[in-house]
Amino acid sequence: MNRIDASEHYDESAFTSQTPSLLTVVIDTNPRAWAAIHDLLPISKAVANILVVINAHLAYGNENQVAVLAAHTNRAVWLYPTSPNPDRPPNSSRRRNGSTSGDIEMTGIDGRSHRPPREPQLGTSANKYPVFAQVESSILSSLRSLIDGTSPSDLSPTTLISGALSMALSYIHKTSLAFEPPKTSTDPANPTTAPSTKAAAPSLHARILVISVSESEPAQYIPTMNAVFAASHARIPIDTLALYSAPTFLQQAAFITNGIFLSGASNPRGLLTYLMFGYLADVDARSSLVTPTQDSVDFRAACFCHRNVVDTGFVCSICLSIFCDVPENAECLICGTKLALGNYGAKPAVVPRKKKKRKRVVNGAAGSASAGAGGREGTGSAAETPGPA
Repeated sequence: MNRIDASEHYDESAFTSQTPSLLTVVIDTNPRAWAAIHDLLPISKAVANILVVINAHLAYGNENQVAVLAAHTNRAVWLYPTSPNPDRPPNSSRRRNGSTSGDIEMTGIDGRSHRPPREPQLGTSANKYPVFAQVESSILSSLRSLIDGTSPSDLSPTTLISGALSMALSYIHKTSLAFEPPKTSTDPANPTTAPSTKAAAPSLHARILVISVSESEPAQYIPTMNAVFAASHARIPIDTLALYSAPTFLQQAAFITNGIFLSGASNPRGLLTYLMFGYLADVDARSSLVTPTQDSVDFRAACFCHRNVVDTGFVCSICLSIFCDVPENAECLICGTKLALGNYGAKPAVVPRKKKKRKRVVNGAAGSASAGAGGREGTGSAAETPGPA
């Protein structure tokens, strides 16, 4: 009867829901770095290309989510979703008239307060998907506020990538808790609520994508590596697309977390191609694809004494601190442990190589053997080398 009315086609147990995927994008918004590649790729076109990839990720599944952060010169700011506590410039804690908000109270001649009209929200077209319009409006408005609030004193060659990675990991952990199934009781008297011994499938596929345009800052080596190891422990890959230079620490982040690292410094105009073909697939889909691999990884570390990126250095055996030179009095600058260097710096002893003595050919069997071998040294055998019959 089931075959006649085709009820077996509507068996709910045969269908499984798709695991949601969370894409967290970290955009490097260093003004100096973007000014260096402005002729090849302005930041406005880069944001437009990133929005295309974000829309494609959201269109792949109804349960897919996205989060966007900006790694600025002195802080990390949420672009989407907007933070409930909006970011304020460091010097705007207290304004005139006793106001503690970030807005300046505008007072006219009549003593009344006049505020500028609000800008119309972007992406309100009826021909655009509401979710795409909401994401685009939030990112563009937050990015415009970040750029307008940047003063000349904030311009520096460094970028706070470590803070953005920490905020991204916190958001991913908070989102994953919302997708976890409810915990069952561990009462042995009730076998239906006993925990299952089978490994539970992941409730959320999360990954981090960093769009980098600046080099790694040696002063951020420790917080960056802490965030990288936390992501590796949580099995969250950190993908990196370098558009201007090759950041050393982000290369290591992609290698440690099984992420993807690509360098688009030779052709920054191909940003959309890099993103669509290299980073659109989530963690689950990458197991069935051939993903790009790194030919070489820069494993250099930053020393704890001068914050320099070094190839070789001295490592404390207790706290694993790295120093580019021997500390004063051979004491670790971090934990104070006395370091035993042994005979470091002494010239190695050169041992002369012994010369092998050649056997002297004498009359007799050795001489006949040497002659039979065509003038070569004898092998010690009394018989001659047999020739062809």
